[in-house]
Amino acid sequence: MNTKTLIWIGMAVGSTLGGFIPNLWGASFLSLAGVVCSGIGGLFGIWIAYKAANSY
Repeated sequence: MNTKTLIWIGMAVGSTLGGFIPNLWGASFLSLAGVVCSGIGGLFGIWIAYKAANSY
């Protein structure tokens, strides 16, 4: 699979999962915590996808 495709998938999955984290303490998706956690999750997903794409 193309590296660019993996990075987009990693960003989408990471930001989605990161957006769910504030729900654990009762915050909504559109709160500041939701937006921040979604951004952090997206960056983490990009990093994981980049490492996975360049590992082989």
